[in-house]
Amino acid sequence: MDKKMNVESFNLDHTKVKAPYVRLVGVTEGANGDKVQKYDIRFKQPNKEHMEMAGLHSLEHLMAENIRNHTDSVLDIGPMGCQTGFYLSLINHEDYEDVLSMLENTLKDVMEANEVPACNEVQCGWAANHSLEGAKEIAEEMLNHRSEWHEVF
Repeated sequence: MDKKMNVESFNLDHTKVKAPYVRLVGVTEGANGDKVQKYDIRFKQPNKEHMEMAGLHSLEHLMAENIRNHTDSVLDIGPMGCQTGFYLSLINHEDYEDVLSMLENTLKDVMEANEVPACNEVQCGWAANHSLEGAKEIAEEMLNHRSEWHEVF
């Protein structure tokens, strides 16, 4: 990595991080003073393990729906293409410990879920590819490591 890349995560040495963790990637300030905080929520160790797609897909639906019950600051939460984590974007929400609590409560919601929201052909682009049990397994593993989320390296 001689040259600095435009994408923050391309400048991160993925061989040095220790998943699971929750890392503030950066803060972008808008023209009117609003601040967008972007977080790297890493569930799996890069290049060593990944989330299976059906479980990841269901976890995406469950977290996207449920995290909004814990804050009005969410702009977006979406999976990484490498299937090792999610990006969470918040607006005007700078309290890291609160972000960890919000994520913990959202994952607890996943553990209590009886169905995957919007898991149908009208509301989802690949409705046949879901696993509630897979989502719960991923959520449970992440919750089991809650005390480590602040340790990135």
